[in-house]
Parts: sequence; C-alpha cells; structure tokens
Amino acid sequence: MTLSNSATGRAVLDSIANSQVPKHEQLHAILLRMAKDELEPGARVPSERTLMDQFGVSRITVRAAIGRLVSEGHLVRVPGKGTFVSEGTVQSTLHLASFTQEMEAQGHKPSTIVLEAAQAVPPPATAKALGLDRSDEAYHIRRLRLADGRPVSVDDAWYNASLAQGLLDIDLTGSIYRALAADFGHQIDRARQSVKAEGAPSDIAVLLGAEMGAPVLYFDRISFSGERAIEHARSWYRSDRYALTMEVRL
Repeated sequence: MTLSNSATGRAVLDSIANSQVPKHEQLHAILLRMAKDELEPGARVPSERTLMDQFGVSRITVRAAIGRLVSEGHLVRVPGKGTFVSEGTVQSTLHLASFTQEMEAQGHKPSTIVLEAAQAVPPPATAKALGLDRSDEAYHIRRLRLADGRPVSVDDAWYNASLAQGLLDIDLTGSIYRALAADFGHQIDRARQSVKAEGAPSDIAVLLGAEMGAPVLYFDRISFSGERAIEHARSWYRSDRYALTMEVRL
C-alpha cells in the first residue's frame, strides 16, 4: 500500500508534517484505519522502512505506533516474519470446560505442545490448594495451547497424583479433563477461579509470540471432582486472541 503518490497520500503527509498532534498518535490513527478498513485479517502491514518512507517519520515513531496497536490487539507481531492484522479473538463464556472442548465447540481446531510432564513436589501454594502434605508429589504438566495453529495460552497445571495414577502415561495433547473422567473416574464438576490482567512475563511472551509485557489474561484455578481438589492450574491467555463474555442478571 503506497500513499505518497496519490492526492490522498500527499494530504496525509502534509497533515502529519503540520499538525500539532504528536506524529506517533497520527500514525497510530492511520494504521488503525488501515487495519480495520483496508486490510483483511491476517494480512501483513507495510514494513517499518516502508512506513518511514511513506509518512516521513522516524523509526521510533513507527515502532511506537505499531507497539501500541499490538498491545491493543489490532496487530500481531510474528518474529522473523513481520506484523500482521489480528484475526480476531476466541469468545469464551465463563463456564467449566477444557480448552479442547471450548475450542471445538466454537469450530476452532485445537492443538497442544507439551512443554513439561513430570512428577515432583509442588510449590507450597499448590500443595495447599490440592490438600497435600508439603512432601507429597504431584503431576506437573505445562502445555502451549493453540487454536487453528496460533498460540492462545500457556497452561501450567499440577494434578493430585493419588487421584490420577498414571496420568503422565496418556496422550497429554488432548483434553486432560476428558481423560480424568474417562480413564480415572474423576469428573471435574466445579472450580474456583480468579482472573486478572497482567503484563506477559518474558518466558510466557516468547511462547505466545507476543511482546514482553503485552497484556494477557491470567487465570488461577482450582478444580474439583466431588469434594477433592484434583487440579491447580495457572494459565496465561493472549488478550488479543481470547476474550471473556458473560451475562449478568439481577
């Protein structure tokens, strides 16, 4: 997309040069309009050099405008490939379901990369959540979850080993909730969960393909089968690819 050779392009360039509005704010507005009205979801936006040449602004200005659009969820940076228009978010309602079940219900193709699967002594907070003694071991499973091939969340979960002996021997790329019910006789029937917004830690950002400090939704959940706590999970979701919806009544 080139503006510099058109009447509209010249007007835009004159506006940036003469306006009292900071250049990065003007460029942010231009790129936002481009992402919403002119480019298709998944389309690549012009390179930093192209934007610098088209609009007569510095690299710092371009990076400030793009960085803000990334943090707002309108654009997505893919290391080594460029910056692309966001393809929208997965809309989730607050209900008890596994990631696999939730994605399938919405017509997305879920997939999983297992990052860690081990038996170890959990952190004190997790031992307390699962009702374990401090020296008891539990199953630790850390996974990167994807929808249609795109990273959506990192799940770091611990499971009560006494309720799921042999959990590490099954296929951990599928729904663990389904396996707990079908293979171990423990249906997850309730959970206690908190959600907050935070900046992505560096290791989480790398896995999600996001900028360090980019906004993510952080979930902390204790899941129960009957009266027994069976899972303590922490999850980080890309806020530009995952959103919560809810219905509130009197």
